[in-house]
Amino acid sequence: MARDLHSEITARILEALRRGVVPWRKPWSTKGAGQMPRNGATDRAYSGVNVPLLWLTADERGYTDNRWMTFKQALELGGAVRKGERGTTVVFVSTLERADEKTGEPVRIPYLKAYSVFNVAQLEGVNLDAAAPAIVADEQRDELAEEFIAATGASLTHGEGRAYYRPSTDVVNLPPFATFETASAYYSTAFHELTHWTGAPHRLDRTKGKSFGDREYAFEELVAELGAAFLCAEFGYDNDQLEQSAAYIESWTRALELHPKLFVSAASNASRAVEFMRGLAIAEPAGAPAAAAIETPIAAPIAALMAARQRPRLARKAQDFDTSTLPLFGDAHKQLALI
Repeated sequence: MARDLHSEITARILEALRRGVVPWRKPWSTKGAGQMPRNGATDRAYSGVNVPLLWLTADERGYTDNRWMTFKQALELGGAVRKGERGTTVVFVSTLERADEKTGEPVRIPYLKAYSVFNVAQLEGVNLDAAAPAIVADEQRDELAEEFIAATGASLTHGEGRAYYRPSTDVVNLPPFATFETASAYYSTAFHELTHWTGAPHRLDRTKGKSFGDREYAFEELVAELGAAFLCAEFGYDNDQLEQSAAYIESWTRALELHPKLFVSAASNASRAVEFMRGLAIAEPAGAPAAAAIETPIAAPIAALMAARQRPRLARKAQDFDTSTLPLFGDAHKQLALI
């Protein structure tokens, strides 16, 4: 019998939620890693549902290194997996091509395939440079994060004492920076609302729920939570500052129990939202010659700040990602979604 990977992944996330652990919040904040999980052999970042799955394993087993690789990759680097070590299942999206029953036209049907990876702490004989944790000043504004937010072009206001994205006016509102206890709290909130902003019809066009607790509402909140977590990890900020109320956890738990494919789809859409914002942040100004790109306010200062603060650099090219785990684009990602 074929494995039901959606159900396996959902069961793992549910088990953590029932213990009061939100897998996309705490795992990296107490370890000092502050980074996205990456493939240790290729240096490509994992994406989609693989990110919280690897964070959860790292938290459960106490791994402080964010790098992972397959059994074969460890051998190719002259090392091996230590005897008795257990791998962590990650997934990638493959497709089957079949003829449409009505039209006879070929259609691509996405499905999940699984493979195992091991944290570098589980290996022997593999020589990698020590991973440096991200270092941030958590009491002041961050120039790099501010540039990234500004580069999205989102209409951002600071006024009311609550954070929200209002679809009717396409505006993101945040309380003033000084009202947050830490910079982590401010930026995790900003990234959360900006992820909602990407779901507008003229951007990524995600369905919004009509009321707290329904499936679509829970789905969109998961997308925003995961999007904020992914961006916080890239910028080196903790993402454990937001409210973790029993009502919110119960909403996610109930939704995942009813819809086993919800979490995988939400994680895929969160990665898609992050990539949408990344594309805006690294785009050349309209009319600028290609040769001048490295002189723009978005390119050169961001790269310099990343290097100076020892942060993981925002990837700029497709080869900077583990493309086997990238979310689906176009209509295909919707086929994995809400059933």
